[in-house]
Amino acid sequence: MRSTVLLMSIATLSFQIAADAREIRHDAIPESFWGTWAPSTGSCKDADNAPIVLSAKSYAGPAGSCVIDYVTEVPGRGGAIYSARMSCPGSKSQTKTTANLIIRSGTAEQISLGPTFEGLAAHQRCPAGEPSKQQ
Repeated sequence: MRSTVLLMSIATLSFQIAADAREIRHDAIPESFWGTWAPSTGSCKDADNAPIVLSAKSYAGPAGSCVIDYVTEVPGRGGAIYSARMSCPGSKSQTKTTANLIIRSGTAEQISLGPTFEGLAAHQRCPAGEPSKQQ
């Protein structure tokens, strides 16, 4: 009886360790996602539907201009899924808020972005030379 409980405890702990080992923490957004992204290439210049600009350590988009604190990579069915933790300016001058951005890769010219999995939306890479908010 004791050996069964001991084996079950070891098995449970080993599964937890294996699950934790699959997460990889990065200091920055992977280079393949850097650039300007919009729901469609036609909206790259649309002021009402401002594009999202990603670089190694920054985000500019609906959440404002934010600094990337870290990025967590986890495996997914269609490829890696990234979750960026960001510090953004708050509504008061001396405050900062924390925001999350999920990035799911698609093709070289398409990704899905959003604050939650339910809020993911497909975005196209804007052509090079398009004006952007920041780099």
